[in-house]
Amino acid sequence: MDKVVFLFLRRMRNPLLVLIAAYTVAGLGMILIPGEDPQGNPWRMDIFHALYFLSYTATTIGFGELPHAFNAAQRMWVMGSIYLTVVAWLYAIGKILSLLQDPAFNQALRAQSFERAVGRICDPFYIVCGYGDTGSMLVKALVHRGHGAVVLDWNGERINDLELADLQVHVPGLRGDAALSSNLVACGLYHPCCRGVVAVTDNDETNLKIAITGKLLNERLPVICRAHNAATRENMLSFGADHVVNPFDAFGERLALALRSPGLYLLHEWLTSVPGTPLPLPVDPPRGHWVIVGFGRLGQSVRRGLLAQGLTTVVVEHDAGRAHCDGPCIQGRGTEADVLREAGIEHAAGLVAGTDRDSHNLSCLMTARDLNPDLFVVARQNQRDNQALFRAASPDLLMRPGEMIAEAILAHLSTPLLARFLALARQRDKDWADALIARIGGVTDEVVPDVWMIRIEPEEAPGLVALLQERSVTLGELLDAGQRRHQGSECVALMWMRGGEEVLTPEAERTLAREDCLLLCSRPRVADRFRRLLRDTRALRYLVTGESRPEGLLWNWLARATAERERRHP
Repeated sequence: MDKVVFLFLRRMRNPLLVLIAAYTVAGLGMILIPGEDPQGNPWRMDIFHALYFLSYTATTIGFGELPHAFNAAQRMWVMGSIYLTVVAWLYAIGKILSLLQDPAFNQALRAQSFERAVGRICDPFYIVCGYGDTGSMLVKALVHRGHGAVVLDWNGERINDLELADLQVHVPGLRGDAALSSNLVACGLYHPCCRGVVAVTDNDETNLKIAITGKLLNERLPVICRAHNAATRENMLSFGADHVVNPFDAFGERLALALRSPGLYLLHEWLTSVPGTPLPLPVDPPRGHWVIVGFGRLGQSVRRGLLAQGLTTVVVEHDAGRAHCDGPCIQGRGTEADVLREAGIEHAAGLVAGTDRDSHNLSCLMTARDLNPDLFVVARQNQRDNQALFRAASPDLLMRPGEMIAEAILAHLSTPLLARFLALARQRDKDWADALIARIGGVTDEVVPDVWMIRIEPEEAPGLVALLQERSVTLGELLDAGQRRHQGSECVALMWMRGGEEVLTPEAERTLAREDCLLLCSRPRVADRFRRLLRDTRALRYLVTGESRPEGLLWNWLARATAERERRHP
């Protein structure tokens, strides 16, 4: 039985029995007490008229004495019946009002509404477990890119925030423990339109349970998880998680990349930021001595990256004995000027304010800049609400764990080929990165480009597949066709893949074939226009070859008739 119906019947059992008893007693009296018609003949009310009379009398509506005027005995019985049924109705209405305020009943109503909303989804969607800073940014970005989402979070206030969020489409949200498999199933784990599960809660054990549940119950779905330590990451991967994001390790690697090649770092930022936003500015961290305040997960990752680039570091930690740092380590919070001087801040090249408290990071940043105005400052922002404070403090490089996780997951979900491209790009030199940045900057109009991919398959590009059956098409011809069809639709080819062969920034002369994959970047909204062109065989043929062929039965008949007429009368 439906949960809502079951709860209603169970809680309203006594009121319904009272109403039935009241109507039975009152109706039985109306049937048994004899009356008289206008001619003085005796008559008795039948069951229908008794129920009809009690229906408008017990609800205090009032209508009249039907079908004939009552005698004194009937009126006496009606008087008692009115008090009996009205009291019964007041009792039942009171129970109904209390039922509507019952937490269990409201939870059942919300769960039923949520399940119906999920069942009505007809477009691809992702299950997002956790709606904190990371989850909210991820859901907003998914909706912005045309993907659907279903949210699961244990915090009811976050689910309320989801309902109030300014999103283009409705995103269903369920309050519940993401570690329970029943909640994941309710969110659409078996739904045919579900495209993956994303675990971004703030608890590694919960994320691990989500990964296990997702892979055991629906192995075909990709699972992407957030992890805060290496042990949990390895455990998730052992259960088949498709991608695990550790923001602290990722930031340490990114800072090392900025030290080694600022161009490669800027390329990474341009391709992974939110499309349509202003392009991130170049970052050129100095080489030299660095002070790391806070030796937690971020501090350890950053120190590994700095040591890999041959730089010297000193750690400032309030509990130096538990930090287990194998290098110079000073006891302190990093907010005191004396501690920073002892760490050599006056002659340092850079500072990393990486504690888990925003107030300490801001205080450390301001104190360090007073001691060394030329310092390159890297700050960690933990809470999204403190964005205005960090913007006013103006660190040279800001690390937002939630934003980094959202960007990495979004890149993996929307364009799986991008992660492979970035991994291969790190092996290239500075000149290659600078040249590619110049090309991208020339077509994006100073905004973050939209990165997208196409597969040359009948389902995705039927027009191009049909044209390839007639003639060969090069990459340059395809991109030029898109530009001629819509002005301002320039694209930059980032990667070409065929089977196990991968080529970065492929040349324009490369011949395309069926089942090739292309990774492209362009201005926002260019991808939709380009994909429409790939489905239009006639327009694509004309733009590539200049040949216009008739399409359809009528045009083909006219073309044949014209050709026959020209043949007979040259």
